[in-house]
Amino acid sequence: MTFNNTRKVVAALSTLAICGSLAACGSSNSATDDKNLVFLDGYPQYDENSAWGKVVQKCAPDGYTVERQLQDETMNPLTTAVKEDNAPDIAMIDNPTLPSAVDAGMVVDLEAAGVKTDGFNEGIIDTGKVDGTQYGISYGINTLGLYYKPDILEKAGVDPASITDWDSLNAAIGKVVDAGYKGITFSGIATEEGVFQYLPWFWGAGGDLSKPDSQAAQDARDLLAGWVSKGWAPKSSTTNNQSAAWDVFMSEDYAFAENGSWQAQSATEKGYEVIAIPSKDGGDSAPVPFGGEFLVLPYHKTANDAKQKAAAEFINCMTDTNLLEVSESIGYLAPKDDVLEQQLKDQTYLADWAEPASSAQGRTTELGLKYESISSGLSQKLQDALNQK
Repeated sequence: MTFNNTRKVVAALSTLAICGSLAACGSSNSATDDKNLVFLDGYPQYDENSAWGKVVQKCAPDGYTVERQLQDETMNPLTTAVKEDNAPDIAMIDNPTLPSAVDAGMVVDLEAAGVKTDGFNEGIIDTGKVDGTQYGISYGINTLGLYYKPDILEKAGVDPASITDWDSLNAAIGKVVDAGYKGITFSGIATEEGVFQYLPWFWGAGGDLSKPDSQAAQDARDLLAGWVSKGWAPKSSTTNNQSAAWDVFMSEDYAFAENGSWQAQSATEKGYEVIAIPSKDGGDSAPVPFGGEFLVLPYHKTANDAKQKAAAEFINCMTDTNLLEVSESIGYLAPKDDVLEQQLKDQTYLADWAEPASSAQGRTTELGLKYESISSGLSQKLQDALNQK
């Protein structure tokens, strides 16, 4: 199988303007569409001329076109499409939603379909498994750190190297605020994004997801809620997603921001720097979750073996043959150590993220389907704390 740079990719923006869901667009598995692979793509911000759009095009198998069905959120349209037996050939889903997709019978065994799974970071590849079967596969990961503005810290007399635990972080924020600047931004929104940003503080206090009502959970909530109540973090932290929290950090005189590795390029261009998120009592930095999406093969009642083989070839191109180009196109860190080594030479602004990415923790690896309800509970209690309920 060869991959041709000139293979056509249909962006499908006009299709989505007409179709309220994937199911409304007609079956992608009819005989007339045998050479068209439908890819449910969660990156509508990237058009066909973007680096991402071009590498998707590059991975179209010989003799096939790839039609990108663009959605901001992919689980709901995928659920509907599978239910109506009108599923796309390939889909992208947020990695912690995989156990739910498997439980609902929405995705199939990748290895049985011909997807390669060797060479990946063990922690990352294992998160794509449910009961030992590989259902999801990564093409790049992200994680969290603590960005800061060196000029503000210098004016406030704060040495970033002194920030080694929660007490020293709070002392640094206090000095920044006393110097006339603002403190810290983070995302506490009542979605998985808010939980994602809460987890380093939870884990950094010794938390265990199997014990969501522990003292560590309370300590982490108290820390974040304290920042809001003191005015060190904006009140909008309760509703800001990660992008909005970053915009506040970028546009105002905030000294610190908890945010993701995907912001590294823009941060570097602005002269901002990053340190690891400190644990409560110091010592090792706080464990961080790994973020990013998985590629999956959706279930079809009537399987088309040739199309499934082609879909597997597409995934192999995205996660193996052209993994470096794929990861670099969106600023994610490659999930294979040898590829990441080359990426860090190409994208030097990611150098500080190599170690946290390699040790980042999966959210569902041990808990599987149970994570969904645990995450929901953590989110609700975080909202209550931030809103002082």
